[in-house]
Amino acid sequence: MSHNPIRPWRNIERRKSRQIHVGRVPVGGGAPISVQTMTNTLTTDAAATIAQIQRCADAGADIVRVSVPDEDSARALRQIVRESPVPIVADIHFHYKRGIEAAEAGAACLRINPGNIGDAARVREVIKAARDHGCSIRIGVNAGSLERHLLEKYGEPCPEAMIESGLDHIRILQDNDFHEFKISVKASDVFLAAAAYQGLAEATDAPIHLGITEAGGLMSGTVKSAIGLGSLLWAGIGDTIRVSLSADPVEEVKIGFEILKALGLRHRGVNIISCPSCARQGFDVIKTVEALEKRLEHIKTPMSLSIIGCVVNGPGEALMTDVGFTGGGAGAGMVYLAGKQSHKLSNDQMIEHIVEQVERKAAELDALATDGPQAAQ
Repeated sequence: MSHNPIRPWRNIERRKSRQIHVGRVPVGGGAPISVQTMTNTLTTDAAATIAQIQRCADAGADIVRVSVPDEDSARALRQIVRESPVPIVADIHFHYKRGIEAAEAGAACLRINPGNIGDAARVREVIKAARDHGCSIRIGVNAGSLERHLLEKYGEPCPEAMIESGLDHIRILQDNDFHEFKISVKASDVFLAAAAYQGLAEATDAPIHLGITEAGGLMSGTVKSAIGLGSLLWAGIGDTIRVSLSADPVEEVKIGFEILKALGLRHRGVNIISCPSCARQGFDVIKTVEALEKRLEHIKTPMSLSIIGCVVNGPGEALMTDVGFTGGGAGAGMVYLAGKQSHKLSNDQMIEHIVEQVERKAAELDALATDGPQAAQ
């Protein structure tokens, strides 16, 4: 909300971490929590991959990860990096040489999995390539691909094994005087991931990348990610996030921002507060919200909009939003602007009028942010 003060009971005290950079994007050290996703096109199809990256960037993605499984992908990565509007993380598994090639191709960060990248000597070669080409590194520990000796030691993937894996590879980087790294300890099990991240946060000051890996489809994966990431973010843990879904990467970006918005950690676009609707509704709330979500996707300015079907909670919610509409009777409702009653409006004019009011308010807020208080007067 642009016109209300921040309540102290809503503040989250974020964990203090070192700051690194993924290209031009700062990660950790108090920087805004960045939202990431990953392409699911064939990397060798550079045109399709670039187009998907652009759609993700338009949705707000700060960083996009691209898989580099073979030499042809590494060659295509050079064009992808050159044409991408956001920094690219090269996802490296099994073949350490792909990490070297990705660094040479201009990747902003290399994601390496300690469980499958190879021995310490090979990791050192990847570190040298990253240093030589200005890359950061993400140590990506995954419960599904822990090192054999850790599985033998602990008997199964567990928080202690994941933390030990991460700290072992932190030491390798630090022993090679490399400090531009972040780390993740992902699992598909929410409890396992949360416990591992909590232990990791206490053991290192490295920036932390959050994710519930292989979370599932759009609905189930969203729920799991919201629970896992939300609980960790609420505890102050996390400097960059990725929601992992079997879905369009654009949806991962949108959901990532929704999680951050719900916690007041980052704001982008219109936050729509709407009721589930009932027999009291003065208009079709569900269809109206669906239409407004699509019509307002282009708004990047942080602001709030309430769409409430009746006067039970409508006026109260409207008091706390930039623009509001509350259903009434006789085919009309009340428009609220900056928390105050403004004018009545016919239901059949509602969507177009609300879009107009939101766009006008966004322009005012943009002018205020750019030119100072006088611009909005």
